[in-house]
Amino acid sequence: MLLLRDFVAHMATEVVKRLVEGGQIETKAAAAVVNRVRLRMLEELTVEDRLNDEVRQILIDHQDEMRRTSVSYQEMYKKVKQQLARDRKLILR
Repeated sequence: MLLLRDFVAHMATEVVKRLVEGGQIETKAAAAVVNRVRLRMLEELTVEDRLNDEVRQILIDHQDEMRRTSVSYQEMYKKVKQQLARDRKLILR
């Protein structure tokens, strides 16, 4: 993840603050809204990290086959990641 968790918390606080000040949302529990926004932002920011972990596990599961066929790990990593992202309709940075 490129952003520190503290910065994400700060961004969530600012987003909610500006939405309330701008009259775009009304809430009596701003802290709860900030927490939900923060959690959603963290979830979105970690999508690629979780995808990378899954790709690594897939390649570990198929490492014997990759060795037999002399396939490059980096090449397969990129292809598997692209395919999973495409299947899940993810937009990666």
